[in-house]
Amino acid sequence: MTGRILLNAFDMACVGHQSAGLWRHPSDEGHRYTDLDHWTSLARMLEDGGFDALFLADVLGVYDVYGGSRDAAVRAAAQVPLADPLLLVPAMAGVTSRLGFGVTVSVAYEHPYALARRFTTLDHLTRGRVAWNVVTSYLDSAARNLGRSGQIPHDERYELAEEFLEVCYKLWEGSWDTDAVVRDRDRGVFTEPDRVHDIAHHGRWFDVPGPFLSEPSPQRTPVIFQAGASPRGARFAGTHAEAVFVSGPSPAVVRRSVDAVRAEAARAGRDPRSVKVFAMLTAIAGETDDAAHATLAEYLELADPSAALALFGGWSGVDLAGA
Repeated sequence: MTGRILLNAFDMACVGHQSAGLWRHPSDEGHRYTDLDHWTSLARMLEDGGFDALFLADVLGVYDVYGGSRDAAVRAAAQVPLADPLLLVPAMAGVTSRLGFGVTVSVAYEHPYALARRFTTLDHLTRGRVAWNVVTSYLDSAARNLGRSGQIPHDERYELAEEFLEVCYKLWEGSWDTDAVVRDRDRGVFTEPDRVHDIAHHGRWFDVPGPFLSEPSPQRTPVIFQAGASPRGARFAGTHAEAVFVSGPSPAVVRRSVDAVRAEAARAGRDPRSVKVFAMLTAIAGETDDAAHATLAEYLELADPSAALALFGGWSGVDLAGA
């Protein structure tokens, strides 16, 4: 292996992210997710510790598959209550200079014209340190609360995502020329009108004539992340992603996911090695091995099995209540 290992932290704007029940630990600070000082302190710590970025997960619904109820998730604060991660980024960017910020936003319940502006704004405010983790959503509860009777079928959601990104690319890369903004006080011209263009997009899902509302940001297009593990998700990642987030119980399982994405990248005419891979790792640290194992045992004593099953039910769609 050559090159430097890139290191991201993984968090979520909630009390309990993935370790169901750990909020009860006396040292846990998850309850401070609504405190801006919590996030700015975290950002400074990560930058001082040599991390490359903070990757923020998000969902738009509650976990209500387990037992046909949301109670287990709500009781244990399993990804609910939850705040909007996009709103945290400017404050964290203001106290750091190098740390990147990857934010999860679903295309299933957004409009590209509005979301493109939000990411351009973040790219300006972070001076080019923002990434977008493109997801298509997986919770039926989100669909029900956002005006639909249920989710769009899985592969069809990726078709929507393809067009969503097509619109965003047109807005970010094609609507404003690099030299459109001239700020010419003598002539009274801030932007040259003939350097701002309509995008004239008319597709199955979206009609966006343009032009874009925002002047180009440092990156124009944010770094694109993707975390889908399905064959269709791998194809989407192979086409669009600059980085993928993968997880698995063993290196062999992770390898299959990585190989699938890189094969799809090659099919899309890209260098397979151009797709960066971030594999999830949970590290329990201690001054000695025994101390680390003791900490793990302490954490496991606080685990909430029902809340963990609620999370699993949302991720998989499988209800293990009574199993």
